[in-house]
Amino acid sequence: MRAPRLHLSLTLTPCKNYGLAESRQALLAFRRVPRFSKLTSLRWFVLLPIPVLWCAAHLLGWVNFLELRSLDWRFRFRGEIDAPVKVAYVDVDSKSITDIGNQPWDRAYYAEVCAALLEAGRARAVGVDYVFSEKGVPELVDNARFAQGTDRLKRLLDATPPPPVVVAAAYAAAEDRDINGQPILRELPEADDPPENVLPPERPAFREGVIVRHPPFIGLIDTLDGGTRHVPLFARTQDGVFFHMGVELARLYWGLPRESVKIGPEALSLVRTDGTVQAVVPLQNQRDLEVNWFSRWDSPERNPRASFSHVLVAAQMMRSDIAEERAAAEEFFQRFHGAVVLIGPVDPLLQDIAPTPLDVNPVPRVGIHGNLLKTLVSGKYLQRTQTTGVVAIVFVLTGAVCALVLASGRRATWRKAGAVALLAVYAGAAFVLFSKAHVILPLIAPLGSAFTTSFAALIWQLIVEEKQRGRIKGMFGTYVSPALVDRMVESGEEPKLGGVEARITAYFSDIEGFSSFAETLPPDQLVELMNEYLTACTDIVTEQGGTLDKYIGDAVVAMFGAPVEFADHAYRACVASQLVQQRLEELRKKWTAAGSKWPAGVGRMHTRIGLNTGEAVVGNMGSLTRFNYTMMGDTVNLASRLEAAARSYGVGTLVTEATKTAAELAGDRCVFRPLDRIVVKGRSQPVQVYEILGLKESI
Repeated sequence: MRAPRLHLSLTLTPCKNYGLAESRQALLAFRRVPRFSKLTSLRWFVLLPIPVLWCAAHLLGWVNFLELRSLDWRFRFRGEIDAPVKVAYVDVDSKSITDIGNQPWDRAYYAEVCAALLEAGRARAVGVDYVFSEKGVPELVDNARFAQGTDRLKRLLDATPPPPVVVAAAYAAAEDRDINGQPILRELPEADDPPENVLPPERPAFREGVIVRHPPFIGLIDTLDGGTRHVPLFARTQDGVFFHMGVELARLYWGLPRESVKIGPEALSLVRTDGTVQAVVPLQNQRDLEVNWFSRWDSPERNPRASFSHVLVAAQMMRSDIAEERAAAEEFFQRFHGAVVLIGPVDPLLQDIAPTPLDVNPVPRVGIHGNLLKTLVSGKYLQRTQTTGVVAIVFVLTGAVCALVLASGRRATWRKAGAVALLAVYAGAAFVLFSKAHVILPLIAPLGSAFTTSFAALIWQLIVEEKQRGRIKGMFGTYVSPALVDRMVESGEEPKLGGVEARITAYFSDIEGFSSFAETLPPDQLVELMNEYLTACTDIVTEQGGTLDKYIGDAVVAMFGAPVEFADHAYRACVASQLVQQRLEELRKKWTAAGSKWPAGVGRMHTRIGLNTGEAVVGNMGSLTRFNYTMMGDTVNLASRLEAAARSYGVGTLVTEATKTAAELAGDRCVFRPLDRIVVKGRSQPVQVYEILGLKESI
């Protein structure tokens, strides 16, 4: 007798377009597949310009300001470090200006201080951060004394053997005039400029116009863009090669001749007379070096300092006839023993200050030469990531963070936390690597790219998910009430893979005498009739919060209370059964009114419904490749037996005592009548059953 039902089930399947199992699988897939797997190659292609733009911004210097700030944070995180060379400073400060007078000073003072530092202080070398050019000569009517002081300084520099003193030369603000009196601005040349086209820097000179081309040693004091981070180590000019003051001081510290400095395309080397290499200095842009700052300016232990006027007085005391004064002077000069001493302006009024990575406020620029010297002698060069490395870091970090951010499923929160942790780990690695190995990893471009790309991808994914959410609601809402779908999607409640035990009300309905008129209808009319009937039944079930399990021919199988739990699921099932009976009565009248379109049996069609409430196993059951969200257990079997028993008793709806009791606790719309105690097939104990006469408002 069930053969027609099998035929009907196969016929109706195409009309539904999408089975319950498929809709369940789609919903589960929607919620369980990692989000990044849904981003198609097209989406990744669209997001690709974001990390590309960050790479370009880094390489073109658009984020240099932020990158330098992040580098300053790394310097301050690392703190001060020791250097193998002792550097001391003689400050031309406000006290010195007060004691000696406004500049320019008598150059004999510089000669006396340099001589005292080398003799009494036993300094390894002295660097003077002043350019003794003609611009430093005052325009006085009687400048005989100034000329004498200049001559004394010249004699010191021209001594044989030459003393280890480096005086400054500079391109900054160096201006000459041609034969027509027009100004010629001297600019720091590029590394690849032809030497014959490059003017020499501003150098020490005397009023007679005799330029000191190479006094014992001349050192450049220029920096790139007037900053404190990068310095040109040399400049090739018409008058030969001029090295930076830091290079000259390092050479003097090691006791090397000027010929020991060799310039290569990628490195500057200092080679001893026996051929051994003292140091190899890596070059940036074939000429420049980034200064590694070892200490703050105000660090007495690492930067011993003394006022210029104090040193000058101590130098004069060394010639005193009073032994106590000479002893005091000798004790004073002990701070300079074995040091490389730098003489330079520190008074802010002299406007020779600049910010540094370790100092919060601008400090004297003479500190650049000291830290450059420490960098050269220690070999602790700052190492920057090459272009290919920057690009690789940006793309790898961005891809990893996006993958974690866009992941979903049960561990989505942990993966998003992992994305944040990954960014923190990279930032921490950048700080630690700089602190331990002086390696500068790019920070702004990788972090900015990872954040903006993942944010854009997340926004995109939210839009895609919202569309997918609507699609799932549309498909799944065909089988489950839209309100139920909303609760499942919006609240995050979802069917579990596998079976779980839940208290539900099982619903079974079947058409009485279906075979008798099904055989008389052609297939198209049979499909039309059953679609109308099943649509009415399904709509009512889903409106009451029920979940459609399956169609078995003309039979409707549903459950109330799963996958989203309702406390009143038994009451909802009872109400739904009576609404189905009422709707079927309306359909019978409609079909009868259609006249000869339908056979007489259609107008007498009745449905039998069985309900039972209890524990059952619900979940996705089947094979690994195809499963169905369904219910199993004794509770379900009993509901099926009640639907069959309703036919024997000639009633429309048959329920168990468990269903009646649970329904009456939730509402009073249904009218129950005790019917019998029966023993159904497969059970040995009798069950009390009740008929639902109808809804109170309809009786």
